[in-house]
Amino acid sequence: MRFASLGSGSRGNATLVEAGDTLLLVDCGFSVAETRRRLERLGHSPEALAGILVTHEHGDHIRGVAPLARRYGLPVWLTAGTAGQCPDTDFGDLRLFNGHDPFEIGGIRVEPFPVPHDAREPCQFVFGDGACRLGLLTDTGSLTEHILRSLASCDGLVLECNHDERMLAEGPYPPMLKRRVGGRFGHLSNTQAAQLLAGLDTSRLRHLVAAHLSEKNNRPQLAVAALSAALGCEPGWIQVADQDEGLGWRDLA
Repeated sequence: MRFASLGSGSRGNATLVEAGDTLLLVDCGFSVAETRRRLERLGHSPEALAGILVTHEHGDHIRGVAPLARRYGLPVWLTAGTAGQCPDTDFGDLRLFNGHDPFEIGGIRVEPFPVPHDAREPCQFVFGDGACRLGLLTDTGSLTEHILRSLASCDGLVLECNHDERMLAEGPYPPMLKRRVGGRFGHLSNTQAAQLLAGLDTSRLRHLVAAHLSEKNNRPQLAVAALSAALGCEPGWIQVADQDEGLGWRDLA
């Protein structure tokens, strides 16, 4: 199993997960043309996708989902709450799932879990192929015991490090937006991401990726420093999913 990022941040998000002949796209916050361009950069095309999984209905995650699904006849998996809040509901092949129940798409086992975020029925995922586990956690305002249990013993982890708390407090956002981002239904700070790592069994962890970094309220070096301190590892071991360049393929096997 392997994974890659097409791009991560407030201007658009999309993640690829591949196991055997199954290729999944998680979220799509880019136009159809831009998604194709970014897929080709990673050696794939939309025609290769088995489908699209959606975490929640915010534009930077859902903007391109329905257009891409219609163009290429792709099934779309999402919760009923998310489906009810999407501005474009013409998905074609819509497949609802329960945010507590695992299911399979081709050779990939999908384990969704609910998260606290200011959306209708948001969730994140753990993916498995029987040998490896990849955890994905972004767009989460606070940590829960269920999140910690869900992400235990992963071989790879894509983890939100949205903001540095001091930069957010002193930054250009209006007070209401600062409260939203830093609130319990907003986004994880570098400190919160480090706290999550401290509470996880990371003995199998081979790849750690800092994701969904704010371009105004964070810096890659701050996120990496917080995560490396929590793990007690060299900063160079931790990777960052960039907004424009994403992240190249990382193998878990």
